[in-house]
Amino acid sequence: MSKINYEKHIVALMIEIYCNNKHKTKRNELCDACAELISFTHDKLEKCPFAENKGACSNCKVHCYKKTLQREKIRKIMKYSGPRMLLYHPKHFFIHYFKIFTNR
Repeated sequence: MSKINYEKHIVALMIEIYCNNKHKTKRNELCDACAELISFTHDKLEKCPFAENKGACSNCKVHCYKKTLQREKIRKIMKYSGPRMLLYHPKHFFIHYFKIFTNR
């Protein structure tokens, strides 16, 4: 799996955790707003100027999300879902946090 596709997978998992818990959707289902956010984030990842050389988005100097709405939404989702990845997707939790702390 390419780095960009892996990032897409991780962000989708995080949004799903958030949506299921906060918006009370069923597992593998999303509300319209969260489904739209996944589409938005996937589009931004496709256009990432660093492509396969990108590190974690939190360590990036270029911010792809608008400062207002999307950026705050994704920050809130990652803050909520990041720690919960340990419970829902432990393998991805450790890989993701390794990448954040090693900037890979």
